[in-house]
Amino acid sequence: MSHYRSNLRDIKFDLFDLLDRGSVYGSGLFDEFGVDAAHTVLDEAERYATNKLASTFADGDREPVTFDAADNSVRLPSAYRQSAADYLNSGWLDLELPQAMSEQAIPPSLKWCVTEMMLGANAAIPQGLNVIPQVVRLLHDHGNARQRRLAELIVEHKWMVTMILTEPDAGSDVGAGRTRAVPQEDGTWHLEGVKRFITYGDHDLTENIIHLVLARPTGVEGAGGPGTAGLSLFVVPKYHFDDETGVLGRRNGVRATGLEHKMGITGSPTCEMTFGAEDPAVGWLLADQHAGIKQMFEIIKHVRMLVGVKAMAALSTGYLNARDYALERVQGQALGAPHSSASVPIIDHPDVRRSLMTQKSYAEGMRALILYTASQQDRIDASRAQGVFDAEADACHQLMLPVIKGFCSETAWRILGQESLQTFGGSGFLRDYPLEQYVRDTKVDTLYEGTTGIQGLDLLSRKIVRDNGAALERLFSEMSKTSDGAVTDAFGAEREALRSAITAVRSMSSLLVERWGDSADKSQRPVAAQDTTGLLLALGTLTCGWLLLRSADVASALLKNAPAKDRDFLCGKVATGQWFARHILTTLPAELSAMKLSDSHLNELPREAF
Repeated sequence: MSHYRSNLRDIKFDLFDLLDRGSVYGSGLFDEFGVDAAHTVLDEAERYATNKLASTFADGDREPVTFDAADNSVRLPSAYRQSAADYLNSGWLDLELPQAMSEQAIPPSLKWCVTEMMLGANAAIPQGLNVIPQVVRLLHDHGNARQRRLAELIVEHKWMVTMILTEPDAGSDVGAGRTRAVPQEDGTWHLEGVKRFITYGDHDLTENIIHLVLARPTGVEGAGGPGTAGLSLFVVPKYHFDDETGVLGRRNGVRATGLEHKMGITGSPTCEMTFGAEDPAVGWLLADQHAGIKQMFEIIKHVRMLVGVKAMAALSTGYLNARDYALERVQGQALGAPHSSASVPIIDHPDVRRSLMTQKSYAEGMRALILYTASQQDRIDASRAQGVFDAEADACHQLMLPVIKGFCSETAWRILGQESLQTFGGSGFLRDYPLEQYVRDTKVDTLYEGTTGIQGLDLLSRKIVRDNGAALERLFSEMSKTSDGAVTDAFGAEREALRSAITAVRSMSSLLVERWGDSADKSQRPVAAQDTTGLLLALGTLTCGWLLLRSADVASALLKNAPAKDRDFLCGKVATGQWFARHILTTLPAELSAMKLSDSHLNELPREAF
């Protein structure tokens, strides 16, 4: 039986009941892709993820990736490689291709639902392969003629891609990178340096790999200065190739020189990559422009959301595995029952129910958060197709990206270990159940593509301060429509909890913006920076609580005429919204109280005192 438990029913509820995507699918830009087609895609994606992709989840973890230093080659676990090849050729990645290449406009909200199921089934495979369409899009939309042809070759020949940023001594400080690019008379560049933590840096899955590499140009006027602004983006293939046919030529001078030994996600190779050590590592400047960070962020934004979706998908299947175990595992008598009573499934024990509701509410809240943000992407794509740009939807999307990446990764890791695995008792610590691998595979999500601390700083300094909190205030106003209630007072206590939570997070934001100061006074920024992670987590909690309460409202209305087969699900949606509001949202005012007490003492403490 597959380890993977999808929650297709909840996915469809979010899309069509909570977020009303039925009014968007089949109209405007998406007029050729209606609701029926969406249901078909979701059903087929669920079948593929559960029955095929999930089958090598444990195999990829237990059979190691190997590195041969003699020829600098990386070999994938055999079962994993077969599963990855099947996914690469299955057609699911085509959903992400640019419309100009695929001739179909797929709503982003639907694509993220498919991605959730693939990541939940076997994250190590799609987390790397799902970057292929994003690189293709970048080359197609921004590259020169030769690079647009390369985009076509990647699709035609099923080549792999990488995004190469990190260096051994730079880490998250990308601007400290020292890999350099030297211009050549023929218009190419020779790259020299070492990069680290490169996912799918080398492998035997595809015949060629196209690397996108950040490097610092040398000897070029107006380019290659210090910091991130001096970085440019280069296209560096593993093998040279014929531009027209894609036939491979000689090996390029980029090679894997080491393999990272990881805590989780062990099926996918993470490599040290060395450029120009033996032969020249020949590359081409992307779009003939020195705009590396801006160009790379076209992919980074997608990957940050991908990481948040991966974390949420792991928690969702972790919760559903825990729920199934709690329904089957018989142990202990019900509290208050006579001593002679029969043992009951552990789902009847109050603390197990508390734990399951914690898992359920966070998993479903994060899914709603992600799909709410994806609905903003729907708006952006639709507006561009009409020759305009929905700036408010884009601002909301940008605001939510660090929240999705930071909040989902931190919360999923915590809840998986603290609640999901714990539901299994000692069995959760064994490889007999998938939870121990879920926990190991999910920890890295807090580190990928910028740690949580970096995401918190990004949220405050780039998303809130830069637009004077306009996007955040619009979000608060939308939330207030739910907290102010409807004609019924059935959720009176929950609406009050939401109102208090909105007030608390609004006050947190105002407090940190004030402490952040301006260019003339930065003295309190270190104090503000202590709490940026707290603000990010609070905003994630608030947004989940708001969407869960909206879901409870919708489910309550649907219950009035619901068929028997839907009643338990809808009752669960109502209970989840109520529980999260009462037990999680109510903690946010206390978080504000703690934040108000932050001062400079922590930053003034001697290093030796830690």
